Amino acid sequence: MNYRRLGEAGLKVSEISLGNWLTSGRKLDEDAAHAICERAWELGINFYDTADVYAHGRAEEILGTWLKTKPREQVVIATKCRGMMWDGPNGEGLSKKHIMESVDNSLKRLGTDYIDLYQFHWPDEETPMEESLEAMNILMIQGKVLYAGCSNYSVDELDNALDVSDALGLPRFASLQPRYNMFQRDIEFGLMPHCAEEGIGIIVWSPLEQGLLSEKYLSGEAPYGSRLYGTEEGCRWLNPANVKALQSLAEVAHSKKATLSQLALAWVLSHSEITSCITGATEIEQIEENAAASDLVISEEEFLQIEKILQDRERAVVEY
Repeated sequence: MNYRRLGEAGLKVSEISLGNWLTSGRKLDEDAAHAICERAWELGINFYDTADVYAHGRAEEILGTWLKTKPREQVVIATKCRGMMWDGPNGEGLSKKHIMESVDNSLKRLGTDYIDLYQFHWPDEETPMEESLEAMNILMIQGKVLYAGCSNYSVDELDNALDVSDALGLPRFASLQPRYNMFQRDIEFGLMPHCAEEGIGIIVWSPLEQGLLSEKYLSGEAPYGSRLYGTEEGCRWLNPANVKALQSLAEVAHSKKATLSQLALAWVLSHSEITSCITGATEIEQIEENAAASDLVISEEEFLQIEKILQDRERAVVEY
């Protein structure tokens, strides 16, 4: 496993990280989730991402019981706040009250004294950024949070936060967590270069487009039990242009004795602006496959070959 700095911060995290958005407390019980966390740890993954809204707190609890078995100083824990977690008008948002209540609740569920990376899950248009960052500042002074981050922010929203931080001497975001993968490349034209300029690390969610960029869909059909099986979304994603691209990308991967998933992750990591790819897993074999992508090197010739496949796909997919 290779490690990268979180932007210009001193914190180093594994290139492949483990998230539990749709797994712990939903698809996986505690024992199964712990087994995957344990295997990830054995493979050198030190970065674990969650959020208070995942399974309404249960995902944090499951990660917390596993965390008790590990040396806390060697694990990097990231969680988020913003979503509805209790009844009433202050049960969601990025007000000072919601943030201060949320962090204490997350600390209890995680069973730890501090959170390495605390992130605003998505923007709150009703709360001034000054108020949200003031709360983050208090948490850092108290030692409950080490680094601040955000998720699902646009360039303008990120700029607003940075302007407030610089003007008032409040914490700056060390990281941004956007969606990014071979089939979702919007951040290349705004967020990615802007984060590089500002020294902000990018932690990618859905680097495999929730499993689409894997070999299970190479036939053009969604296997029974898969996320896309029998869904309208499956019909939309498994169009001829996408299937052709998946098959061509798989050929590149196989020529390197790798899987499509590994190639997709290595391609994301080939961009120097990226710090880590958050991957999910419901089976130990999946985290083993994903972790191996950290050592997969894409040559310049292969990168150009992949780029042609992706550009051909982008032109053709408009028709569908």
